[in-house]
Amino acid sequence: MRKPIVSIIMGSDSDLPIMKDAIEILEKLGVAFECTIISAHRTPERAFDYAKDVTDRGIRVVIAGAGGAAHLAGVVASMTHIPVIGVPIKSKALNGVDSLYSIVQMPSGIPVATVGIDAAKNAGILAAQIIALGDGQLSEKLISYKRELAEGVEEKAGKLKEIGYEDYLKL
Repeated sequence: MRKPIVSIIMGSDSDLPIMKDAIEILEKLGVAFECTIISAHRTPERAFDYAKDVTDRGIRVVIAGAGGAAHLAGVVASMTHIPVIGVPIKSKALNGVDSLYSIVQMPSGIPVATVGIDAAKNAGILAAQIIALGDGQLSEKLISYKRELAEGVEEKAGKLKEIGYEDYLKL
């Protein structure tokens, strides 16, 4: 097994159904990763220990998903120099807007790249794009992936033109 270069962390196991999208895209692209649960509030010592040795383990990008107060990404970003991507998880109280604001509103000098609410797949793609800056093989996989996305749109556009919007909506 290859050594992980992306770390996927989440504040609670209830975040895993969202964070699996990051896992699946990294698997598809062949990017080695690790995955664990760390709560910035319930296990602050664990968060500190994780962040202080993340680079020693060879991790190059961290993806941190959390809901509610959502401080996990910021806490980790404050203790490391590698890129941290925050995934705001939709909450019951404020539909994830609270999570989004908690992750995106970082103080000067502590950036956290932030994707949309529940957009873990985009976090996985962004992590791969960051790593691909120094990895030509991964870059080619991303180019191919983006080509597949474009081809899918072209197919759908052709189908819509062929059968009309009413029949297309029935599909």
